[in-house]
Amino acid sequence: MPRWRRNGGALVRGQDDGNRSGATAVRVDAADLGAELGSRATLVQFSSAFCAPCRATRRVLGEVAGLVPGVAHVEIDAEGHLELVRALDVLRTPTVLVLDADGRVVRRATGQPRRADVIAALGEAV
Repeated sequence: MPRWRRNGGALVRGQDDGNRSGATAVRVDAADLGAELGSRATLVQFSSAFCAPCRATRRVLGEVAGLVPGVAHVEIDAEGHLELVRALDVLRTPTVLVLDADGRVVRRATGQPRRADVIAALGEAV
C-alpha cells in the first residue's frame, strides 16, 4: 500500500498524478482498495461492524452500481484498513467516496445516502 502525505492541506500519494493545477487530487487505486475500480466510476463505502446505516448504504450503492454500466461498488471494513481510513480522513461510518475512472475522489459524503443523491454524484465522475 502506498504511503500518504499532506501537501498544502491536501492528502496526496507520493507520486505525481499529472495534475498541474497546483492542487493535487486524491487518487485511490485497485491495490489500495483490494478490488478493481469500475470502468467509469467506483462507489467506495467505508463501513464498520455495528453500523446500522451501513447496511442500508450497502443496499443503495449496490442497487445504483447495478443500474449504471461501468460503476463498481466496493465496501471497505474501516477497522481492518486503518491506514487507508486515516489517509483519507474517514471520521465516521458510513463514509462514501465517489471515484472517477482514474481513481480520483470527486465527491465524498457521510451518513446514509439517498439513491437520487448517489446518481447525481456519479454525474460528476462519468
